[in-house]
Amino acid sequence: MRKLTYFIACSIDGFIGDPAGDATSMYAFVDEEFLGFLAAEYPETLATRGRRHLGLDDLPNKRFDTIVQGRASYELALKEGVTSPYAHLRQYVASRTLDASPDPDVEIIAEDLAGRVRALKAEDGELGVYLCGGSRVAGELLDEVDELVIKTYPQVYGSGMPMFGAGFSATDFTLESVRAFTNGVLVRTYARKR
Repeated sequence: MRKLTYFIACSIDGFIGDPAGDATSMYAFVDEEFLGFLAAEYPETLATRGRRHLGLDDLPNKRFDTIVQGRASYELALKEGVTSPYAHLRQYVASRTLDASPDPDVEIIAEDLAGRVRALKAEDGELGVYLCGGSRVAGELLDEVDELVIKTYPQVYGSGMPMFGAGFSATDFTLESVRAFTNGVLVRTYARKR
């Protein structure tokens, strides 16, 4: 069975964006060392446009072949005129408000998100499913998340969009690895405790 990995950036206090959902202040920490790590370990998490700009378009997918993201995350690309932000992956957008996909390579999931993700996880294949966000989608899929990869940036927001926008539910994970970068970023990987 394939894994659903919530690969997310957050502040020290666990917010993935400010109260309006903006997380652009975290981009200041994407330096050469950290970008090298992403390119080497998680190249498919870089959007297609960014991969092309950096000359990384030919990197093979290492961990994921599918992405699930929320409407708000997808809208960031649409505002830039990009309808297929992760063209190197199968793309799904969870949305109850988008009527139709603006791109044939992007499928809208309007109903039974958890069921659709379970079906994606049940497919044969060595590569997993990348959950890109946002908060409400992650909250809805908490029971399906097998792994967390949390890129913690050395900032405190005080309030904002939490990693999981859901009701209270204590869910245990086991720490598998921690990597520290000279810019203060930590990347922690957790596996769901079974």
